[in-house]
Amino acid sequence: MMLIFLLFWLSLPITSAAPNLRKAPTEAPILVTAPPTEARSHFAMLDDVRLLANGLLQLGQSLREFVHKTKSQINDIFQKLNIFDRSFYQLSVVTSEIKEEEEKLKETTIYLKANNEEIRNLSLEINSKINNILQERSQLHSKVGGLEEKLKGLSKSIIPLEQLQEITALKLNYDSFQDTAEKLLDLNPETPDPFRYLKINSTDGTAEINDFPKDCSDVFKRGQRTSGIYPIKPNQSEPFYVYCEISADGVATVIQRREDGSVDFDQSWEKYEYGFGKLEKEFWLGLAKIHSIAQQGQYILHIELEDWKEEKRFIEYTFTLEGPASDYALHVAPLSGDLPDAMSNHTGMKFSTKDRDNDNHDESNCARNYTGGWWFDACGDTNLNGRYTWIRLRARHQRRKGIYWRPAKGSSYTLKSTKITIRPSTQFQ
Repeated sequence: MMLIFLLFWLSLPITSAAPNLRKAPTEAPILVTAPPTEARSHFAMLDDVRLLANGLLQLGQSLREFVHKTKSQINDIFQKLNIFDRSFYQLSVVTSEIKEEEEKLKETTIYLKANNEEIRNLSLEINSKINNILQERSQLHSKVGGLEEKLKGLSKSIIPLEQLQEITALKLNYDSFQDTAEKLLDLNPETPDPFRYLKINSTDGTAEINDFPKDCSDVFKRGQRTSGIYPIKPNQSEPFYVYCEISADGVATVIQRREDGSVDFDQSWEKYEYGFGKLEKEFWLGLAKIHSIAQQGQYILHIELEDWKEEKRFIEYTFTLEGPASDYALHVAPLSGDLPDAMSNHTGMKFSTKDRDNDNHDESNCARNYTGGWWFDACGDTNLNGRYTWIRLRARHQRRKGIYWRPAKGSSYTLKSTKITIRPSTQFQ
C-alpha cells in the first residue's frame, strides 16, 4: 500500500501540467513544448521511486526476519517457563513429602519420648526396689551376725577352739565355691532348645507316645483352656513343643509370629526346616513340623496381619504342604476374610531361602535380595518373613525388603505384626 501511495504522489506534477497545456490556446495561439530536461527529470524521479521501493522491500524483509526471530525467542522463553513450572511443581511435591516425613518423625519422636519416660519411671521403680532389697539384706546380715555371735558363744562351751576354726574355714570355702558356681551358671546358662524333638524315656515308649496329643485341637479336647506351650506328637513324627492359641473362637497351632523384631528371620534352609526363635514371642515353627501336622488331614491356614495404622485384618485358606522331597511346596485356595488375597499366585511354589533358591526369578535369588525364607514366586512379592522395621517405610524397594503383603489387586501393605496359625477344618464338628 505504501509503494502505491508513493507512485501516486510522484505522478501528481505530471497530471497537473496537462490542464495548463489545454488552456494555452485560449490565451495565446502559440504551441509550447516541454524542454528535454523536464523529461529527464521525470525519468530520474522514476529511478528514485524504484530505489525507494527496493529499500522498502529490503526493510520489509528485514522486519519479517526480525519478527520470525522474535517469535522463536518468545517460544524458547515459553518453553523455559514451562520447564520451570514443572520443576517448581516437582519441588513442591518433594517438599510436601519432606513435610510428611517430618510429621512422621515428630510422631516417632513423641512416641520415643513417651517410651523413655516409661523407661525412666521403671528405672526409678527398680532402683527403689533394689534399695529396699539392699536394706533388707543389711538387716539380714545384722541378724545373721547376731546369730553367729550366739553360735560362737555356744560353740565355745561345747567344742574346742580348733574345731570351731576348722568349721569357720569350711564355711568360708563353701561360700566361695557357691559364689563361683553361681557366676559360672550366669556366664554359661544351659537353656534347652524349644524346637528340639522330645526324647521318650520309657522302656518300650508305647505308653508315653500315646499320652501326647496330635495337635492343639487335641490339647483343647483334653481339657486345656489356657494359651501356652504344649508338647504334641503328630502322626509319623517325634514329639515336639508348639504354642497353642486357645480362645472363645477356638484353638489353633501358631506356626509363625512377628511382633517386635527381636528375632532375625534371615536364616538358612536348615533353620527354616528345623525352626527358630522363641515360642512365646517371635518364631518360625519349622517346615518339617508344619508338614507333620498338616499331613494328618484337612487343615485351614489362618493369616492375621496388623499394619502401622494398628488395623488388623485376616484371611483364611485351605492348604496342603508337600514334604521335603518337594522342598515343602505350598498349595492354597482362599476361603474367607477381610484381607485381599495375596497367596493364590504363590500356590505350587517351593520354599526358598538364601542358601536354596527355588523361586521363578532367573536372574537373582529373591530370598537373598529381599531377606527371609518364603514361597517366593518372583522378587518383590508377598513375604511375611522379611526384615522387621520399626517405622513405616515410604520407598518401594525398601518396603519390599520388609514384612510385605502384596495382593494381585489393590494396595500393598507394610506390616507391624503377623501371625500364622493352622487348625483342622473339622474342628469341633
